Amino acid sequence: MIRTFLISLLIPCTLFAHDGEDHGGAKNATIKPAAYFSSEAASDKYELLFKYQPLSPGKASLLNLYASDFYTNAPIDSARIQITVGGNPNIKLTVKQVDKGIYEVSGIFPAKKAYSLTVNINSALGPDLILIKDIEIGNELEAVHDETAVTKHWYQSSIFYVITGVLAGMLVMFFVMKKTNRTIAAAIIILCCLLPTATFNTIAAHDGEEHGGGPVKGLALSGTFMVEKESQFLFNVLTQQIKTGKFNQSAQVLATVVASPQGRAVIQSPQTGKIISLKATPGQTVGAGQLIAVVEQTIDAGTQTSIIAQNSDWKAKRNEVEAQYTAAKIQYDRLMKIEDIAAKKDVTEAKARLEQAEKNRALYQNIPLQKVQGAKYFNLVSPITGIVGNYNYSVGSFINSGETLLEVTNLNKVYVEAQSFTDDANQLKELAGITTSSNNKNDTTLYQLKLISAAQEVNAANQSQKVIFEIINPIGQFKIGESINLYLSSKNVATQVIVPNDAIAAVNGKPVLFIKDKAEQFSISYISKGVSNGQYTTIIRGVEPGEKIVTTGVYQMKTIYLNQ
Repeated sequence: MIRTFLISLLIPCTLFAHDGEDHGGAKNATIKPAAYFSSEAASDKYELLFKYQPLSPGKASLLNLYASDFYTNAPIDSARIQITVGGNPNIKLTVKQVDKGIYEVSGIFPAKKAYSLTVNINSALGPDLILIKDIEIGNELEAVHDETAVTKHWYQSSIFYVITGVLAGMLVMFFVMKKTNRTIAAAIIILCCLLPTATFNTIAAHDGEEHGGGPVKGLALSGTFMVEKESQFLFNVLTQQIKTGKFNQSAQVLATVVASPQGRAVIQSPQTGKIISLKATPGQTVGAGQLIAVVEQTIDAGTQTSIIAQNSDWKAKRNEVEAQYTAAKIQYDRLMKIEDIAAKKDVTEAKARLEQAEKNRALYQNIPLQKVQGAKYFNLVSPITGIVGNYNYSVGSFINSGETLLEVTNLNKVYVEAQSFTDDANQLKELAGITTSSNNKNDTTLYQLKLISAAQEVNAANQSQKVIFEIINPIGQFKIGESINLYLSSKNVATQVIVPNDAIAAVNGKPVLFIKDKAEQFSISYISKGVSNGQYTTIIRGVEPGEKIVTTGVYQMKTIYLNQ
């Protein structure tokens, strides 16, 4: 039993424990060479990139040419391109467009060497002549090199340690069986148990391993990444050269959109009644004075009797007026027949009585009988022009006096209520402009605002001040109750590096810009932002004037970067 225990101690159990283990960390990344050859060149107008697979001398060769705007990275469409080979005027190259910004170049290169091409290109940007160097003919692509494949010496082999352990165990057993020197045997046992483990741990246990939470080689994202030209064109990746410009210092204030006094109307019932009909639908545009609903007034028996009596009295009066008119007309017609012998005074009086009778008759004719009989019905009309909201009651429902049936809203004129503090309120006295933008991502308009009312009081709870603005020409892009940002631009102008807000992305919670270094090479730059006016932001550090940043397709660039 003792012998078995000693032998188990002598076999190094840690020989294989760390061979290639990474403890959850990523292994070193494999270096993948490019799957194609490429050559690029640029001028102040164009950026040209040639991409091609290994080409054989003396055989038909095919190259892809990618032409784009040097500053914006927009593909060049319908360009007229002629290509000549430097020092080899007899080589004929044919150019054919296959897609927007992508051209196919075909021809035969006779020798195995690097050629230079002269590209004569003409498009909407104008003519230009660009030299492309190092078009490799006859070369092969590099093989993949795996950094994880580590070459080991013979003494680092696991078999070597197994054989060594077995021989050491046999030697120890030999001394153990000797009863003459047990002290030496015990020392050898301890030495053989410790040395192989410690030695192998030093050699193999940390082969590529990063203990202690340190960064693992190949695990951290590189600041530079590749995006093929086809993907740039597909995702419409556009760039813009960074420039310094004059920027109005501004402050940002949170505000809420509210209705203007003429921008919202509440339709309420003045009396208790039953809704008979609704004349407008939700979302419909109605004009001022347009009929919205008809309500039947709820009346008691006494009121109903009074209405009947009023109707009877109205009928009697109308009949009396009709009789007076008939008599006046007969008298006037009779006098007109004997006008030659009748007294002029009688004719004049008869004419005056007829005219008065006609006015009285017309007055009663303008009040139809059904209107008097239907005095218990009343109409609800819209006092403003706007959009009909949702109804709170349906046809047949009873509505009490003062209750709201619906609201009519006009978004062509809206106000903005801002909560400003002392510093922001002081800037209102010397402003160069007040702007805002809608929350609609498809709306890039920067709206101007006009100060309507400065703060008249201070909120005791947070010491803020309420300021009212009017959005000029909002064209229905702002909704009542919507939260927006106001940008108060002062008259102080400074020259700073500015970039569009759309170009700024966030990676790991930090603002970044994607910079184009070469035709297919981009890099990420962490920046420190300054102030913003809603469309542009000042950059304190992180980029320099003259660099080209991605302004369109930023989300796609972020996705490609994080998936590298």
